[in-house]
Amino acid sequence: MDWTSSMQQTFEYYEVDPGTWKDKKKLDTFTACSIERDAETDTLGSASFETTEVMDECYLRVYLVAVQNEISEKICLGTFLVQSPSDSFDGKKHDISLDGYTPLIELKEKSPPLGYSISNGENTMEMAYRLTRENLRAPVVASTSSHRLFSDFVSDVNDDWLTFLRYLIANAKFSYNLDEVGRVLFTPEQDTASLTPVWTYTDDNSSILYPELTVDRDLYSIPNVVEVYYSNNSGYYYAKAVNNDPNSPISTVSRGRKIVYRESDPDLIGAATQKQIDQYAEQLLRNLSSLEYRITYSHGYCPVRIGDCVRLNYSRSGLGEVKAKVISQSIKCETGCTVTETAVFNKRLWG
Repeated sequence: MDWTSSMQQTFEYYEVDPGTWKDKKKLDTFTACSIERDAETDTLGSASFETTEVMDECYLRVYLVAVQNEISEKICLGTFLVQSPSDSFDGKKHDISLDGYTPLIELKEKSPPLGYSISNGENTMEMAYRLTRENLRAPVVASTSSHRLFSDFVSDVNDDWLTFLRYLIANAKFSYNLDEVGRVLFTPEQDTASLTPVWTYTDDNSSILYPELTVDRDLYSIPNVVEVYYSNNSGYYYAKAVNNDPNSPISTVSRGRKIVYRESDPDLIGAATQKQIDQYAEQLLRNLSSLEYRITYSHGYCPVRIGDCVRLNYSRSGLGEVKAKVISQSIKCETGCTVTETAVFNKRLWG
């Protein structure tokens, strides 16, 4: 399918069998749908639907059906647990709104037993896979990792299964992800620079990118001084790292003032030494001396998902060969299937 060329687009909705996770039956009463994918929310997204028929709670799957040169392709856009918070009737027909939740919502609906713990030495991702699979109905795809817990991992009294498991897999530098059919995935942390772009947005004649674009950045909050405090049974340690490089736009020299970041509980392995604390402070300041750019733009539908790396070659806006990671998408299931997307990339300012 050539997503840069014209095509006919329609949308189909199916009830999903939660036992087999396959489409159960097609539903023809839906009139509108909006899908939100968001890597910065606990459940990674939501959806809203409009229909003319009263429905009980069920899993619903949305498809984009694209026809081009007499060839038809059905692309899944998302799978959601839906329920109706409102229902209006004008004497002739019902207008019903449905809220849609990703399958991760089932992990928020129940909590670990009080004091639940995973023992020191357990394989982190094996435990995460087993506990995720036991506590929701969606299929779960295992991820291999050799990471093992360095100490007992104990639930907090306020934890639900989602918060508990999100913090657990963060120990192994993983996070949850979802594919369009609703399978739960585990994604390793990766630097954007190491990723291969899956799509390039351009502003040439065949571009699907709309002309409007916004770029947000927050230079103010980036520190130029880091102080690290650490104490244990063997003693007390303090380290300070300073960016006083006149070539750096955020340094104490360039700004004419200090912006201090303090950390009192550094994540260290083994017995601490002064040298280790000094190195930790230097590395922390390097890591914090990076400016995040958030680019928001819209385009016609193309097969890009949350977590994908994209390349932006939008020369008229001054963006050329920029690699960014997609963190959110808003998809309108209507003519044109417009996707409003936010992607981020970082620019190192020191170190």
